[in-house]
Amino acid sequence: MPKYIMWGNYCEGVLEKRAPYRQAHLDGLAQQKESGVLVTIGPTADITKVFAIYNAPDETTVRQLVEQDPYWQHGIWTEYAVKEWIQAI
Repeated sequence: MPKYIMWGNYCEGVLEKRAPYRQAHLDGLAQQKESGVLVTIGPTADITKVFAIYNAPDETTVRQLVEQDPYWQHGIWTEYAVKEWIQAI
């Protein structure tokens, strides 16, 4: 199955603004991880960017997962890009 990366930006004041949506966000990620579609996800140390790796049949699937996430729906993630990724090693 193809792998995809997602690279995105967080909003200003993310630590405060994410609080109401954090548990729903984490629960959804846990379901994706359990299903095998999400390999890993996390913020940069300065909490300005988010990076993820997905095992998905196509880019559309990844975009649907991102756009269904409470962080996207409530403006915690402000923009993102998805690219197919070739794991060399």
